[in-house]
Parts: sequence; C-alpha cells; structure tokens
Amino acid sequence: MIFVETGAWFAAFVANDADHLAASAWLTENREPLITTDWVVDELLTLLRMRGEGQRALRLGEALLDEEIAELHWVTRNEVFAAWDVYRRFADKQWSFTDCVSKVVMARCGIRMAFAFESLSRN
Repeated sequence: MIFVETGAWFAAFVANDADHLAASAWLTENREPLITTDWVVDELLTLLRMRGEGQRALRLGEALLDEEIAELHWVTRNEVFAAWDVYRRFADKQWSFTDCVSKVVMARCGIRMAFAFESLSRN
C-alpha cells in the first residue's frame, strides 16, 4: 500500500503544476493500492478551491470520498494526539500538522512508501 500526500494528488490532477507530468505518469503506471486520509482530502480540496480549481475540487472530492481512486483512512482522536506529539517534537522542521498526521497514520498502518511532491510551496 502506498500513502498519497496532498502535493502528489494536486500535481497529478492540475496540468499547470510543475510536477504534473511525472505525477500523472506515476499514478497511471502504479499498480499498488493507494491510501490517503480525510485530512489530506481536506487539505487538497481547500488548496484546489483557493487556486481557482473549484470544479476540479468537486470532482476529485467525490472520487476520493467514494474511494474510487484510493482507500480513505479516517483519522482517529488518538492519531491526532500522536501527531501533536510529533509536531511538538519536530518543531524545527517545516512539517504541516497534516504532514504529522500522515506520518502517524503511515506508522500505525505499517505503510513504508509515500507518493509526495512539495508542490504546495511552489504554487
């Protein structure tokens, strides 16, 4: 199973993203099951709407919430508190709180591979 982060989803579905060709090609060629979290979906849909991609957000949100393109992991209260510990311990890093949640979910689910780009900071 491969965890998919916000930047990778964004790059895969937004043609003017710098990583679009690589991300969409990887997504097309990948044969492993994908997983993401409700927090990543929240971050992605917000980002898409803020970048003028409201219609794309609606289509992609439906596909993600219906688990058409990835399994959706709903973050638990315990995972949020564990992520808070990560966020505090690694305050020197530029990780978003959602990144910390993703890190915790990956560890708890035994996921060792992630599909990610840093598109959020460039666009």
